[in-house]
Amino acid sequence: MTVNRTLAVTACGLGALCVLLGAFAAHGAGPQVKTLLTTGAHYGLIHALLAVVAAVLARHSTPIRWAGWLAVVGGAVFALSLALVGMAGLRVMGAVAPVGGLLMVAAWLMFAYGVFRTRPSDLS
Repeated sequence: MTVNRTLAVTACGLGALCVLLGAFAAHGAGPQVKTLLTTGAHYGLIHALLAVVAAVLARHSTPIRWAGWLAVVGGAVFALSLALVGMAGLRVMGAVAPVGGLLMVAAWLMFAYGVFRTRPSDLS
């Protein structure tokens, strides 16, 4: 099996970051910060997983590879912007979170397009 190692390792980095954010939310954050960190960590972890799946399937489809990168970047932008709002009080980063959200939506749509355009035998 050929895996896009750069994408997979980057996705794992996002996953690790989101676990740390979630752990801080559970054990060290106040109630308002906890909500922001939990939401960012949740979405980031889901998109880290999407990116790992895309890394496995990337050799079959350029759109799937792009979906993986959109998921990683979108998940990171979303999670980190919420973390900066909550932990550093940088409210301006609240305007950046929707950019991450749009990238995550684009990742799912690109992944669906890539799967649709790829022969079923290539995905097994």
